[in-house]
Amino acid sequence: MKDLNHLSEIFHFYDTFIIDLWGVIHNGIALNSKAVEVVENLSKNSKKIVFLSNAPRPRSKVVEFLKKLRMNDKFLSHVITSGEAAMYAINENKFGKKFYHLGPPRDQSLFQKVVKNKVALDKCDFIVCTGLFDDHEDDLNYYKELLKDHTSKKLICTNPDLIVHRGNVEELCAGSIAKIFEALGGEVIYYGKPYTEIYKMCFNKGEKVLAIGDNLRTDIKGANNLNIDSLFIYNGIHKNEIKTKEELLTLLKKHDVKTNFFQKELEW
Repeated sequence: MKDLNHLSEIFHFYDTFIIDLWGVIHNGIALNSKAVEVVENLSKNSKKIVFLSNAPRPRSKVVEFLKKLRMNDKFLSHVITSGEAAMYAINENKFGKKFYHLGPPRDQSLFQKVVKNKVALDKCDFIVCTGLFDDHEDDLNYYKELLKDHTSKKLICTNPDLIVHRGNVEELCAGSIAKIFEALGGEVIYYGKPYTEIYKMCFNKGEKVLAIGDNLRTDIKGANNLNIDSLFIYNGIHKNEIKTKEELLTLLKKHDVKTNFFQKELEW
């Protein structure tokens, strides 16, 4: 494991860069200028850049959001989201026809094509979880009560992340509800990192790949699951847990992951 000062030291070893968005490229409010510089330099050197996000929305919505943050359109040809992967399965009635949507209204673009199949919780075949309700953003006990009598149904988790930082504010994600559902005895189908399925959309056999992310549970675990190299950005989701290299090593051990490189923030 190497403390990497600049990505420019090692980029030539790789063909494809799978880069996380939230926590690496932006913080939910603004782009990280140093990370954008990395993207620009990789692009100049004809490297393949794939943005892989555990966003519970179709890729088009994420592209739209990145453009609002002033990300150049030319870098956005390979954006893959956990929501997009889940959407294919929902549209094909893979888990049944009728579903209950657990999450905020802003995520409804995920099931636009089958919105007529959205029903109440007691009438559904399966549950689609995209996040927390706007009026119950912090109360996980609310979801425990809501779901306790529905564990015979599958819960489709479209974002395996537990938390995210919007600027400096910590927010809970769909993964936190999925953990509650599993603790109640229910079965969860996850879409997104670290599950190997989504990576099939990112690169082909034979490509030398570097995964870059700030989440040990998803980004780095996903790279380990695929046996590809990784670069851990430690000033993201885990920033309050890491102040020294010893704490970094302890955290890697705790999450049972390994990384090839680490950087405070993504820098060329």
